[in-house]
Amino acid sequence: MRHSRTRTLVTATLAATLAAGLAASLVGCSTSAEAGGSKTSDGTRLRVVATTTQLADFTKEVGGDDVELTGLLKPGASAHHFDPSPADLLALGRADVLVVNGAGLETFVGSAVEASGFHGKTVTAADGLDQATLKAITAEGAAEAGGAAGHDHADEHAHDHASASGEAAHAHAAGDDDDDHDHGDLNPHIWTSPRNAEGMVAEVAKGLSQADPAHKADYQRRADAYLLKLKSLDEWITTQMDRVPKAERLMVTGHDSLRYYLHDYGITFAGSILPSFEDNAEPSAADVDRLVATIKERKVRAVFVESSMSPGLARTIAKEAGVKVVDAESLYTDSLGPADSSSAQYLGATVHNTQTILEAWGEKPGPLPENLK
Repeated sequence: MRHSRTRTLVTATLAATLAAGLAASLVGCSTSAEAGGSKTSDGTRLRVVATTTQLADFTKEVGGDDVELTGLLKPGASAHHFDPSPADLLALGRADVLVVNGAGLETFVGSAVEASGFHGKTVTAADGLDQATLKAITAEGAAEAGGAAGHDHADEHAHDHASASGEAAHAHAAGDDDDDHDHGDLNPHIWTSPRNAEGMVAEVAKGLSQADPAHKADYQRRADAYLLKLKSLDEWITTQMDRVPKAERLMVTGHDSLRYYLHDYGITFAGSILPSFEDNAEPSAADVDRLVATIKERKVRAVFVESSMSPGLARTIAKEAGVKVVDAESLYTDSLGPADSSSAQYLGATVHNTQTILEAWGEKPGPLPENLK
């Protein structure tokens, strides 16, 4: 239904808007590089559209002034329930490059590509990672939570999600509109791990270089500088988490959004409020009762809320379980933070998440490396 509505809306408005000459005004409402940047071979900056806030940040870091960047999702938004606006589709239609997460995250992409007429290069950030490893880590999370999160979702709701394979991600970007989606064996929140982010950034740099060979050296130089910061971030988080006894590193979140982060830093996933990778699923009363019992039994110290979710149910569960709820300082997982905050960039958001988790566990975070301050 959503994909059909999107196509109908765009068909009715796209030609009229273009005819009125409004396409040029899109630059003003996008997240664009500063005017006066470097030019591509035809005299214009490379026009790039990125789906998520994290991908827009990665692309900005790598692309610099050589790209004119439009981010589709805004802070606080989630790709799990996103419909592109006519303005978004106009930007996509005129873009040279589309940067997507892949891993079955953006189920709207196929319809958006078809409706917009996009014919540029698609860069799938998930292609920079080993799919078998991602699936193994996803399965690990389901096992840690006793099969209550993620795995049940895959069995019961497989028809709601996009394929986890790289081939399927490319098919969506090429415009194949297949409503029979399935990412049940691969958690799509791949960016939450800084180690995964390294592979994603490298893939973005590769894609931009292929689309704009004249600036390949510039893209690679910026990517290398950013990769050093990601390595520093990973090392800092590892040091901080190692100070917390392994048995006390237990996480309950709003939905199963931090799977790869938890894996990398030895944190056990005790469960999530929503029995799903998505932040718009519906838990049953039995799901809630099981989670409360798990929190008590495993002595989980806090329930964390992601910024894309309402904290109401988390507060109820935490109260019933007799633990604290961390909602005033939400975790930025599906989206980066507001534009005027330190969490508006991936590095700052990941630092924020780490500090928030540590403080909820009673641990004072250590100082940041110089290149992250």
